[in-house]
Amino acid sequence: MEPFWRLPWIGMESRVCLPVEVPRAIDLNEQKMTVGIWGDKLAVIALGPLLQEAKFINFIVLVYSLVTYIPWYILSGSKQAIAKAKQVKARPVNNKPGGAYRSVNSLHCLASVLYPGCDTLDKVFKYAKTKYKDKKLLGTREILKEEDEIQPSGKVFKKVILGKYTWLSYEDVYIKAVNFGNGLAVLGQQPKTNIAIFCETRAEWMIAAQACFMCNYQLVTLYATLGGPAIVHGLNETEVTTIITSKELMQTKLKEIVSQVPLLRHIITVDGKPTTWSEFPKGVIVHTMASVQAMGAKADIGNKQPSRPVPSDIAVIMYTSGSTGVPKGVMISHCNIIAGITGMAERIPNLGEKDVYIGYLPLAHVLELSAELVCLSHGCRIGYSSPQTLADQSSKIKKGSKGDVTTLKPTLMAAVPEIMDRIYKNVMNKVNEMTSFQRNLFILAYNYKMEQISKGYTTPLCDSLIFRKVRMLLGGKIRVLLCGGAPLSAATQRFMNICFCCPVGQGYGLTESAGAGTITEVWDYTTGRVGAPLVCCEIKLLNWEEGGYYNTDKPYPRGEILIGGQNVTVGYYKNEARTRKDFTVDENGQRWLHTGDIGEFHHDGCLKIIDRKKDLVKLQAGEYVSLGKVEAALKNLPLVDNICAYASSFHSYVIGFVVPNQKELAELARKKGFKGTWEEICNSPEMEKEVLKVLAEAAMAANLEKFEIPVKIRLSPDPWTPETGLVTDAFKLKRKELTAFYQTDIDRMYGINIK
Repeated sequence: MEPFWRLPWIGMESRVCLPVEVPRAIDLNEQKMTVGIWGDKLAVIALGPLLQEAKFINFIVLVYSLVTYIPWYILSGSKQAIAKAKQVKARPVNNKPGGAYRSVNSLHCLASVLYPGCDTLDKVFKYAKTKYKDKKLLGTREILKEEDEIQPSGKVFKKVILGKYTWLSYEDVYIKAVNFGNGLAVLGQQPKTNIAIFCETRAEWMIAAQACFMCNYQLVTLYATLGGPAIVHGLNETEVTTIITSKELMQTKLKEIVSQVPLLRHIITVDGKPTTWSEFPKGVIVHTMASVQAMGAKADIGNKQPSRPVPSDIAVIMYTSGSTGVPKGVMISHCNIIAGITGMAERIPNLGEKDVYIGYLPLAHVLELSAELVCLSHGCRIGYSSPQTLADQSSKIKKGSKGDVTTLKPTLMAAVPEIMDRIYKNVMNKVNEMTSFQRNLFILAYNYKMEQISKGYTTPLCDSLIFRKVRMLLGGKIRVLLCGGAPLSAATQRFMNICFCCPVGQGYGLTESAGAGTITEVWDYTTGRVGAPLVCCEIKLLNWEEGGYYNTDKPYPRGEILIGGQNVTVGYYKNEARTRKDFTVDENGQRWLHTGDIGEFHHDGCLKIIDRKKDLVKLQAGEYVSLGKVEAALKNLPLVDNICAYASSFHSYVIGFVVPNQKELAELARKKGFKGTWEEICNSPEMEKEVLKVLAEAAMAANLEKFEIPVKIRLSPDPWTPETGLVTDAFKLKRKELTAFYQTDIDRMYGINIK
């Protein structure tokens, strides 16, 4: 255990700190401090008398270290964690170049089932219902009051006051699912036919899904934020006659496109009777979920044997978010999902009845669906939420009332990097607003804890005294935070590890692999890696000559990531050509998914994502630019809320579109003496140049090559949300849509004359 007083960050002077703020000139008379990242550590520029303050804090730290070291050494179990962190986690199955890597826990046989004999999802739920019969399963908060709040701009925001969580037991959910499945049969739904769900994340979504799994209906999932054409495409391609939705989505989305879905016969709303809608096409009947369940409860199934699924039957046709074009329907079988959740569950230690999971990501996303099925199969409670009600400060929570995490106090949570990046930036902005003493204390505690966890040690006193308030932002009891959907920056991952006092399991998987691929182990605190292969699959690297990546590279083999195992899905619905392109079968009958991502295996068997084939652009002079690499280097700047890099083979430099942080850009404009509205600031060539200077400094600090640094940018006054169609529900960039949206700006930045 490194003594606190010997650590190297005390009394740093005149150092550039990234990415929290990039100081240009420091006024010694103001005696200000700036907090930022220096290498891996939080750094502080301490000037003048503040050095005396730092020395006083160092003395406190010395006393703290001396007092706590002996009891920590006696009571801590960190030696085991250190040993586990250093262990090899995966090995190649043979010594040939490009040989597949497997987890050391499944070297001889890949795992495929959670429980013996439970090879379909209906059997898994029945097993869980029998084992956890009266235990709480699905929880929902009651809306006590809804109010309209008028903003200074004149806009009206909906605010809610929510009550406690009310719970359905495993038995309750099972009965509701059985009745709903029987009710759908009464409406004419046949086994192995498609039925769509287009709904927000909520308990009824999971009940409907379980009903479909039981009755062997193929569940077609669509994101609630998809645009009209994408919804029409999914519904018509799958030829559904029934769609499950909510009143709000029926009125706001389906109403406009239902006439374009000629086969539609039934709309089922999960949240009560909808208002009268006179514009229904003829032949379309609207039901409530409760009425369909009532039909099912009364249905006389007699001696009729229900059609139960077999492992190879399709459970879900999951439409992707469409980040690269028209959404594709991925066919996922029962055995695919079960293999995937088997692998995921193995990476969460002590998973069981004491755990509470908060569900708020789209259930139409494979990450959320898999996470909830893992919890359901292990006796955990699942409390539902939404991004608008998640925290006390969320947009729909009335000031003074509690958000969902405060009420639920979850122990498990999944998140996408965009959400974690926002939390990170907000907390660091608060730190910069602290008094110098508070800021010094926070920085010292942060860097001290980072040093300790990198060695496998714990810091219980720091956690209780310094980071308790930050930890309370997520309810205060999170023990595992799973991140997926996109790459997570090292700075944000380290911040979440330290301030939320829990491991961040960074995962890698695709819809096409049932969400499963890799997850970091909870005692692995390294950053920038996604962990070793899960026990359900194996991963190998395929040479990509164009990008210069080979599985014979030293010191680490590199190449395109291929995932093999029972979790690899059946293919794309009604798209045989794309299926043949992305999926292959080897001489042993093993099915492989070609991900298009580039990775490297480290000596301990952990995978690192280093590039993406689709993000690689060859410039006019022949240099290759990884757009994802450029974005990763710049997106954590306080000045940047979001960024999309763009390059063309017909030009010699990179450009970018930037959504600036309103507070940070307004402050920069004030310092530069620029006055105007938010739109005028964003449209100002002068401010574009100022932001470019900040980006260039950050890019150089991140060791980007000169040709990788954006030369011109467009500042966007409007944020990119799933509703705009410019990012997916997981906040991945939709490059095709962004390119079309900013085509005029692209032409301007490349000097193309438009006639």
